[in-house]
Amino acid sequence: MAAIGYTLSCEEFGPRALTAQAVRAERAGFEFAGISDHYHPWVDKQDNSPFVWSVIGAISASTERLRVITGVTCPTTRIHPAIIAQAAATAASQLPGRFTLGVGTGENLNEHILGDAWPPVARRQERLEEAIEVIRKLWDGSLTSHYGKHFTVENARIYTLPEELPPIVVAVAGEKSVALAARAGDGLIGTSPKADSIEQFRSEGGEGPAYGQLHVCWAESEAQARKTALEWWPNGGVSGSHFLELPLPSHFEEGTELVDEETIAESIVCGPDPDKHLEAIREYVDAGYDHVYVHQVGPDQDGFFDFYERSVLPALRD
Repeated sequence: MAAIGYTLSCEEFGPRALTAQAVRAERAGFEFAGISDHYHPWVDKQDNSPFVWSVIGAISASTERLRVITGVTCPTTRIHPAIIAQAAATAASQLPGRFTLGVGTGENLNEHILGDAWPPVARRQERLEEAIEVIRKLWDGSLTSHYGKHFTVENARIYTLPEELPPIVVAVAGEKSVALAARAGDGLIGTSPKADSIEQFRSEGGEGPAYGQLHVCWAESEAQARKTALEWWPNGGVSGSHFLELPLPSHFEEGTELVDEETIAESIVCGPDPDKHLEAIREYVDAGYDHVYVHQVGPDQDGFFDFYERSVLPALRD
């Protein structure tokens, strides 16, 4: 069976709550946690977006077994890859053998803030591949310079390195991103159970884990879950191209005006029926994902933990 993880939603919670959730996830039996890396939430209702590297430090001091993966960091625009290389090396030192760096090409929502132009998809992928090269060079531990097409590093050395370097897994959507993950990454991350992506990744020589994220909303009734999901995660009804291009939470709010409860239930598993949750997880497993991390939408994380601890995780183990 796949490793089952929990999503630490930086869009919905502050650093203290996220740290407490990581502790609770470990106690409930989740094996790892994926944590988002944003500058803005998707919509203002979510009302949070702490600096992920500080939160990871708190989690490292509060947990013993829980593995952590950034889901995902963009090491190209808002933060230079040389800085991400140092941050991730520190995180891996704090979480020995328990940290994975998940990277992606980012969204305009988070990456426009310094006034940089938002490039087209092909250029973003090109920049990501070079950024991964820069990170790996710096993780060698020697004095490093890099004069590339997109990034410059001059006489830099990372002194604090973990005994075990973290894997770098790459977020994928279409075929070109899967190809990038296969040649430059140590695994992949997807947000839908697409067997084609896994098959392409393996056929092109990709090795390592495949992570899939699943959005759910547990509540005492399906009706309440649908209402909560629409209130807190209406962006679940926004198409992929808009996700990448819209620059502000207010624009996402405009883009969700026509999203209703029926629409949101198509992308988020809603309600207290464990079979629906198990079926959604198994879709990822059947598609070839060996790690699945679950995002509980909304404020009732305690109810979700009780439900999964009682009705979902034992069934998966059985």
